[in-house]
Amino acid sequence: MAALNAQAKELNQILKTHNAAVLELLSKRGKAIYFPAKGILAQGMAAKGKEINATIGTAYEDDGKPMIISSIARYFEIDSKDVFPYAPSEGIKPLRDKWKELIKAKNPSLNAQEISVPVVTCGVTNGLSIVGYMFVEETDDIILSDLYWENYDLVFTNAYGAKLKFFNLFRGKNFDVDSFRRTVISNAIGKRMVLLNFPNNPSGYTPTAEEAEAIANVLTEAAEAGNKLVVILDDSYFGLVFDDAAVTESLFSKLAHAHRNILAVKVDGITKEEYAWGLRVGFVTYSIRDGNKELYKALEDKTAGAVRGNISNSPHASQFAALHALNSEAHEQEKQANKKKILERYLKVKDVLKAHSEYAKYFEALPFNSGYFMCVRLKGLDPDKVWEALLNKYSTGVICYSEKSLLRIAFASTPLDKIEKLFNNIYLACEDCAST
Repeated sequence: MAALNAQAKELNQILKTHNAAVLELLSKRGKAIYFPAKGILAQGMAAKGKEINATIGTAYEDDGKPMIISSIARYFEIDSKDVFPYAPSEGIKPLRDKWKELIKAKNPSLNAQEISVPVVTCGVTNGLSIVGYMFVEETDDIILSDLYWENYDLVFTNAYGAKLKFFNLFRGKNFDVDSFRRTVISNAIGKRMVLLNFPNNPSGYTPTAEEAEAIANVLTEAAEAGNKLVVILDDSYFGLVFDDAAVTESLFSKLAHAHRNILAVKVDGITKEEYAWGLRVGFVTYSIRDGNKELYKALEDKTAGAVRGNISNSPHASQFAALHALNSEAHEQEKQANKKKILERYLKVKDVLKAHSEYAKYFEALPFNSGYFMCVRLKGLDPDKVWEALLNKYSTGVICYSEKSLLRIAFASTPLDKIEKLFNNIYLACEDCAST
């Protein structure tokens, strides 16, 4: 690797001064990355507001408005200056500040704990990829549950060469704390990368308060033993909790001030939380015990540098729309109306499973209490054949995890009046496969 840029060295020194563990957790890429504060962007900012600004690669009309094509602009009812120009690589500041405010409001356990200003990414997947860029080496294991979103394979293994190391998500009907502890705690002291996704995709499970405390205790125990940990919280489905026993705060709030050897990294976005899947606005937020503004600013700059070096920036129009929606008076009421519909579907699934004891002959539901999904585990049947029968004979699509004998059901996308038929179709497809 080439010699480090002076700006990268400067950021690394800031991290080392305020918490050397954070610097040690960075990958080679993470140590080398920087936000170019002295190049084209800085010179462009210096020219902002000048009579003649011939710096930025955006075309403008003589009156200073963006040069647009009307056949595209006609589909946007907002000012062209809020749609077509580049956004800053770190995201527009009012949106970043708003998201930080919301994180604090939704996670009151953070109290006065200092956290970073979120950096905007192009959706959660890009956010996870940027975290991989910052922290993952080919020699790293990433510890996560055995039920996981398959895109992690592409994001972390294919892109950065990391190996996924699994713990059992469930022991019976509960989170398997013992398996988690065995996987995280070992005699070899060093770097640990842990990825926690709650509500979990595919299972739709969020830990109870007791389980969340146990998870935090295991990670703190590992940190106290001398390990340095990056704990990635994939909070894609944050807020969609439907059972009073499940924690409503992110584990980020428990880990944010847990230990100086635990860097908590919250990756979230408007995708699921704000029902805006295609707008592609995500966020990366950091916290660590005794973290301060200087340390976080260095991490923010490195993260913004990684964004700039990969995608340049997230769309300005999406960020503008998200910001104004979050600030609107109708926003919370509209959001709760959507959540209520998903809750009704969740409760319907619970009722249908309870009413049909015959289903237990062929499948059982894994624990679920949140998110978009739930899973059923098939009993002694070929999952691929059941999946094919559902698709071809019963006109029903679900996701099949063959190696786990699981079917994932997205109740969030299933009309309420179709849920009972959905599970009856699964039962009939199982019966067909059992008799052949």
